[in-house]
Amino acid sequence: MTDAGTATDVGAGTGRAASPRERYRAQVCAEIKQHARQQIATAGASALSLNAIAKRMGLSGPALYRYFAGRDALLTELIADAYRSLADTFRAAAATAEPGAGGVVALADALRAWALADPQRYFLIYGTPVPGYHAPEEITAIAAEIMEVLLDTFDGVPDGPPPGATGADPDADPDADPNAALDADPDTDLHTHLAAHRQWAGDHPAPPRTLRRALTYWTRLHGVLSLEVAGHFEGMGFDPERLYTAEVKSLLPA
Repeated sequence: MTDAGTATDVGAGTGRAASPRERYRAQVCAEIKQHARQQIATAGASALSLNAIAKRMGLSGPALYRYFAGRDALLTELIADAYRSLADTFRAAAATAEPGAGGVVALADALRAWALADPQRYFLIYGTPVPGYHAPEEITAIAAEIMEVLLDTFDGVPDGPPPGATGADPDADPDADPNAALDADPDTDLHTHLAAHRQWAGDHPAPPRTLRRALTYWTRLHGVLSLEVAGHFEGMGFDPERLYTAEVKSLLPA
């Protein structure tokens, strides 16, 4: 990536102080990204224009291209910043959460707070893809860090009825294997599929059951959250936070 992040980051880890030129470059890059975020908030990511940003900053178009090679390079920086922010947020939440189900709740709370704090940042990575843009591998690697925290957290949660189960069988043997419900789940073909298609999980050794539980959690929470952040619950007369909390609880074993 071309941007050093902030002026204080330049030279970090190199054992030397940043030069005035490096500090200036970092400041200009940070200002460019700030204007880009404002532009995205107004017109959406697909309308991102380096020439428009250059005009607002009093620079020529060619001058701005000395900092970012093009729209996609700038967009990659913004997306990487967003994923990095969420990955850091997840790690911090997981580090201080109670083990087991407490970690699942903590991640859900952290995700919602993060999204509501900056809706445009949320939609930049979880909204409609920008036409013609293809994220480089570095973005995939940062996104995988988020999934790693999620899978680590679910690894610590005891197995229970599969998501969407109607409830325990009142005639079931109380001493039976608690994993039997998952084994008897009619969607075990999904477990088989996930066992063979786990690129999104990286090198994480989580079994297919954990992969499924984590994916179900992830998709259902984003379903509620994306509607809330977009304002689709406004005027409906209920508290979206209560719906979100109920979704989290429904995904945990009784």
